[in-house]
Amino acid sequence: MHKTIDLENIIKNILLLFSITAILILSLIVIFLFNEGLPTFQHVGVLDFLMGDKWIPAENLYGAFPFIISTLLVTLGALLIAVPLGISCAIFLAEIAPGWARELVRPAIELLAGIPSIIYGVFALVVIVDLIKISFNLATGETIIAGSIILAVMILPIVISISQDSIDAVPRTYREGSYAMGATDWQTISRVVVPAARRGIIAGVILGCGRAIGETMAVVLVIGNVEKLPLSLLDSGEALTSAILLEMGEAVIGSLHYNALFCLGIIPFIIVLFLSIISSRLVSKRVSRFG
Repeated sequence: MHKTIDLENIIKNILLLFSITAILILSLIVIFLFNEGLPTFQHVGVLDFLMGDKWIPAENLYGAFPFIISTLLVTLGALLIAVPLGISCAIFLAEIAPGWARELVRPAIELLAGIPSIIYGVFALVVIVDLIKISFNLATGETIIAGSIILAVMILPIVISISQDSIDAVPRTYREGSYAMGATDWQTISRVVVPAARRGIIAGVILGCGRAIGETMAVVLVIGNVEKLPLSLLDSGEALTSAILLEMGEAVIGSLHYNALFCLGIIPFIIVLFLSIISSRLVSKRVSRFG
């Protein structure tokens, strides 16, 4: 008995140590990011940095607005493609697909999440960019929509997996009650099951949005990396992560340019942190609702 108690205490202490270590590492990353980025505002105003449309390090002009808009457009385009496809696929797998199809499709979807982002980027550069160039008769296919398409493919596993789990978590009694009232299969799915799983589905979409905002390698290969304000999905642009990747090697450590690049990193960090908090709260409410 004493040996069992001692073993349990040892395991608890080890798990506590791992948890504290993870929190400490995350805290150090956050401190480093803000410590390197916030000095930018000693030379550039917050509004000038966020709303400025010129990024010229040689003239100490640092306006992140074109990067922010490019990031938002790429993410919005990806969500417009991935959300309908992802939720539809999740409904099919959870409510309609036979067992053999579910066992075949679900592992394939999870495999998509394990493919390195550089592979997605190379595929998009070779196939999607040329397809867009030919289809829309453009000078170059490296556009916002190219980034949106490949990001949509990358976030589909997240949206599908979490949405399917949410739909599967809806109690069987909800379906039986709907059928007892004379509802058809589609009426039960659309008016009972999906609304009941709404919080979990929204959480999956939010997590996918966070993944899209933080993606770098796939986007930098296909978006064009032009430092201008994009006016449509067919324009080239440069995302926040792309600017950091392309310019960090040229920036002198401790310079204003160096600090400004870290300040660019603060923007997606805050956005993703905010989205993660919302997603966690929605998932927690779903679990407490369905047990």
